[in-house]
Amino acid sequence: MGPKKKGKKEGEKKKKLTKSERLKLQQEEEERRLKEEEEARLKAEREAAEKLEREQVEKRKWEELVEKWFHYIKCDGSPDPSVAPEMNTFISLWKEKENEDIDAVIKQSKLVLELIEKLELVLLDTPPHELTDNQVAQYQTSIMELRELLHFKFNEATETLLRQASSFGDTDSGNMEMIIKDENVTLYVWANLKKNPKYKTIKFGDTDIGFTIPKLLASSDTAVRIFHTNYDHISPLSVVPRPVKTEIIDAIIEDFTNIETTQEEAVPQEGSEEVAEEQELEIVPTVPEGEVKMEESTLFIRQSNLSVSKEEVESKKEEPVVKRSKKEQILPGPVETIPEVPQAEVPTDEEVVDLKGFTPLGGIYHLNILQLPPQAKQIKGWTIVEVSPSLPPLPEQEEASLDKKKKLISGGLQKFVYPPEHTDDNPESENHHKPIEFVITINRNVVFFEKPMMARWDTEGKAWRTDGFISLYYDMAERNISFSLETVYPVTLIQDNHIHMPYESWELRPVGDNEVILNVTTTFTDIDIHVKDSQCMLAAVEVGENYELSHLLKKWMNISSLIIAMKQTGLNIFPSEYSGAYVAVNDKDPLVEMKTYRQMALLASSFSFCWSKWNQACGPQNVILKVGELLKKEYVEDDEWSIYMYNGERAQKLKINESSNTFSGELEEHTELHSTLYHMIKDFASKEAMEKIRNSNYLFVDAVCKLLLSVRVLTYS
Repeated sequence: MGPKKKGKKEGEKKKKLTKSERLKLQQEEEERRLKEEEEARLKAEREAAEKLEREQVEKRKWEELVEKWFHYIKCDGSPDPSVAPEMNTFISLWKEKENEDIDAVIKQSKLVLELIEKLELVLLDTPPHELTDNQVAQYQTSIMELRELLHFKFNEATETLLRQASSFGDTDSGNMEMIIKDENVTLYVWANLKKNPKYKTIKFGDTDIGFTIPKLLASSDTAVRIFHTNYDHISPLSVVPRPVKTEIIDAIIEDFTNIETTQEEAVPQEGSEEVAEEQELEIVPTVPEGEVKMEESTLFIRQSNLSVSKEEVESKKEEPVVKRSKKEQILPGPVETIPEVPQAEVPTDEEVVDLKGFTPLGGIYHLNILQLPPQAKQIKGWTIVEVSPSLPPLPEQEEASLDKKKKLISGGLQKFVYPPEHTDDNPESENHHKPIEFVITINRNVVFFEKPMMARWDTEGKAWRTDGFISLYYDMAERNISFSLETVYPVTLIQDNHIHMPYESWELRPVGDNEVILNVTTTFTDIDIHVKDSQCMLAAVEVGENYELSHLLKKWMNISSLIIAMKQTGLNIFPSEYSGAYVAVNDKDPLVEMKTYRQMALLASSFSFCWSKWNQACGPQNVILKVGELLKKEYVEDDEWSIYMYNGERAQKLKINESSNTFSGELEEHTELHSTLYHMIKDFASKEAMEKIRNSNYLFVDAVCKLLLSVRVLTYS
């Protein structure tokens, strides 16, 4: 009996725990519980993200099928721009058509512009990892061929028109003056049939557009063409972002894994710790910086949307390198990265326009001084027209034909060389010749908030230049610009890409089921963009009464089409990958910024988000914004806003408000930290608000997120 009692006492002694041990067990249990909750949350978020991604892919495929079906049943002979053989056939067949009049070319130009727009949208909308390099090259080649062919056809039609100029002579002057206008192009043509030096200043119809030519041109067989296109087919195509090649990433991961395995198998020797540390520091940077885990890969970040500033990249290089575990380094599926900011190559020539900081606006004005082709003659009831020889030139004519080709414009037009070239037979050509004066009018569907720059196209340098203009005069009240040139070029108006940046303030507020309005206030104007389901429109903009924006206002379209239309109108609030080099921005970590936009889009059905002055004071790793529930009223009252801070991993409600004197990261009383803005705001949301959020359409959430990623209100305000 004695030994048994002793064993029992020993067992009781073993079961008894000290206070510190109990606290340690409780702490371990709490950590285990938190870890399980975090893993469950991450799993749920990953599943939700994967579901959203699948739905987006299915939506895009369905839209492509619907578009192809409508194209098929339309049966109008138009090609599918994504199919190379169809495009090649279309281009070849139109090239073979000759002597088309201007009306036929204008009619066909609408289809060509539509094809170009479709190809540009494919390159802009399709995620880069879904486009092969061959497809990108094919689409860009098709765009360039369509551009060149369209301009060639307009030149050919102009030549056909000038050959019939005598049939359209004016009763007063005897010369031909003609205006041909369409929604995309306007053609002003003057033919000098009478060669009367008295008519040197020409004004087309009731417009202010015209020119003044020197006596030499007024007394020669010349024609003047001012060809205004609302599109820009001269500037180079924009660069299409390409994804990081998966083979390179796989090779990096494989090499890194092999090196790690070798290091683990190696027996540590005395004095080798420093060498091992150096090897670790050399190996770790080979993994692409800024990798995004799979739960963050549902939205592809284009290079034109999110980027890291040069200073931030340099600062990150100076930070101590933290070695990741294999589980974090080897990611399943495709790896997406947040690209670094590419350095903007500023042209060394001050007269060359930097297209990363400036953009042509209002279309292109093609100015041409042409040699008037032979006119038809009426002789004894016969109409005699001189035609160009179709036979190949004789050997003795080849040398002369080379000089002649230099004076030809595409489409058969022959330019009149002015000022005349200096030759021994023409010694007077060395003398100064008067410049040619032009007057152009800016369309009212384009908004200039500052006096624009004039630029001319340099064919040899393939760039826009601001030199070569004489006596440049702006009449912005009448929207007229007059200038003189010694010789003619295509000219355009240039505006700063970042004239509206940084923004003064912004607000995203719900206005209905799956409807929000993003208001952006800039130095010059106030812009409202309305999002409903997957469509967007420019709802309102303050520009005054002197503009005609019916082509853009209140027109529903997808986000990519809206961005293009607003840029072409002069309402550019969409930063590019180079904008950080031209604007003083509020630098934010791109990954934190992207996560915040996603959270805002999820909550946009019931909550209003607004600019906060404290966003500049919280550093690049945090974002601060005002949030307020908005269900029945139009706006959130000033005392109803709350301040939230988020760093991508932790969200908190701050004690300060917008009128506080100093910044403080202190938490609001009776609040706790959460991993996302969604869960943080959920603590204070009404049941009605959360029900509305749960019923939000995924297409609406996606559209709002894309809009926020395009405007980047957290960085550029």
